[in-house]
Amino acid sequence: MAVRVLDAEQWQALESERSAFIMPWLESYRERRAKRLSHPVHDFLFKYYQMNRQTLSRWRPMLDMRLEGEAPAVFLEDERYRRFDDGVGLNTSALLERDRERVEWVRNLIDRSLERPPRFGCYGLHEWAMVYKADSVRHEQTPLRLSPSEIETVVESTPIHCTHHDAFRFFTETARPLNAVQPGREDRADNEQFGCVHFNMDLYRWSYKMSPWIGSELIDDCFRLAIDARILDMRASPYDVSEYGYEPIEIETAEGREKYRGEQTIIYDRGQPIAKRLLAECERLLR
Repeated sequence: MAVRVLDAEQWQALESERSAFIMPWLESYRERRAKRLSHPVHDFLFKYYQMNRQTLSRWRPMLDMRLEGEAPAVFLEDERYRRFDDGVGLNTSALLERDRERVEWVRNLIDRSLERPPRFGCYGLHEWAMVYKADSVRHEQTPLRLSPSEIETVVESTPIHCTHHDAFRFFTETARPLNAVQPGREDRADNEQFGCVHFNMDLYRWSYKMSPWIGSELIDDCFRLAIDARILDMRASPYDVSEYGYEPIEIETAEGREKYRGEQTIIYDRGQPIAKRLLAECERLLR
């Protein structure tokens, strides 16, 4: 593994840039919580993906980084870091067995999913299946842009092929039999594929669950991808998110489905190099 040796000016600049990026997201979420407000698009990144926000706010080096000078001594309070001849970096000898098992699980999931051809014909119908003939909806403060009967018509007239367990488990009981597959928790590696918008979002989850072994540089790239994937997710949903500045993608029309497919492909293309980088980091840790 080639090592990047960063002097104090270099790594502290990365730390500052990172803070300028992530802190507005954290502060906005904190302000909404204080006012008991919700954002159906952005809050998903904090409520569903429950990373400790204090941990998220702190910059952490990647595995291949060494930090020069005395300032990195603050990292040495954590036994997962040590001082090398060329600077402070991650101490992989402190990788616990439970950490290794998680890394192996994520590596296997990503590796097998990368080998599977992507599917681009789901049209985001998972969000529709979550409100199909439902007594209540998840985003109660956000209105639906179609009536319940119109939503039923869309769901019943369009084939559903959701491969993502964490989306499928929120389908209504009446919607589940309409799905072409029945993805379970234990068979993720047999079903997941990177055409899925939610699975690309999950790269953020897997990266932060391996913190600090996965540093902020890669976690932030996963976070950025998750933001845009979530925006696409809700634009194509039956919810009206125009109040939040997002134009709906009307997947109930042929034009809307084609637009969704194009946006979905963009997420896929962006996610592939990020997924491969995360896979490579897992393999480095296991070595």
